[in-house]
Amino acid sequence: MNKSRCRINGAGRMIDLSEGPVIMGILNTTPDSFYDGGVFQNTGCGVDLDRALDHALAMIEAGASIIDIGGESSRPGAEVISIKEEIERTTPLIAMLRKRTDAVISIDTYKAEVAEHALKAGAHLVNDISGFTFDHSMPEICREYQAAVILMHTQVRPESMGWSTGIESAETDIVAKVSSFLANSIAQAEAHGIEEIIIDPGFGFGKSVEENFLLLAELGSLGRLGRPILAGVSRKSFLGYAIAKEGDEIPPPSQRLPATMAAETIALLNGASILRVHDVEAAAQCLRVAKRVLSGLGGRGE
Repeated sequence: MNKSRCRINGAGRMIDLSEGPVIMGILNTTPDSFYDGGVFQNTGCGVDLDRALDHALAMIEAGASIIDIGGESSRPGAEVISIKEEIERTTPLIAMLRKRTDAVISIDTYKAEVAEHALKAGAHLVNDISGFTFDHSMPEICREYQAAVILMHTQVRPESMGWSTGIESAETDIVAKVSSFLANSIAQAEAHGIEEIIIDPGFGFGKSVEENFLLLAELGSLGRLGRPILAGVSRKSFLGYAIAKEGDEIPPPSQRLPATMAAETIALLNGASILRVHDVEAAAQCLRVAKRVLSGLGGRGE
């Protein structure tokens, strides 16, 4: 990665990658996310803002530099909710968090109107799972508010995605396909005057188990795009297939933490600059171990 891009400016707040990778903590205010859905719902089916805020602050205390707030699940088959509901699930929490911390706040959405409300409330970063392909108004909103962006690869909308069965074949050119998609997303962002860009290969999004592992093994090749790489592997199903005993069902997300730590460490050694995680303390340990290895390699992979 170009050293000049080790500092990402999101709406005036800096993400400093010059000293090595950082952690993004996941905060879903959804009832149906694959791992933590419903955790921050109150008895009236709304968001328990105080509880969600406490969790965000705890993740920051544990080592998260970025908090990624999402109001609509992107798991396979997830229900699409209205823009109004997504705004109600995210914007008040962003405003509260902005008053309590200097951490970078990210809005996880592919909808331009949701992003605009989040940026007005104090978000610095827009995490678009579609890489600017689902809502063509998104680049203009990000430019207007000088937001940094995460551009992820997916070619399938969440509501149309199926869960991986572990028997799908892998496309041998999956790395090239992801790289080409992300290069196009970067070009679109640059055409709108956006330079503060992070890329994400989109682990688990419309990819077979083997394709996910190919991407993890070849993650460093995305460094040719010259942008910081985010890896979001936390507790995902492709890891469940790797640890399942023959003849058994794959372990649920609650039993995938050790596999997650292994995958996150591999991602760091293969060039990830940001880990998007559910378990910040565990990720912080991965980070410390990886930094020791990378420092002995002259910083390779950072």
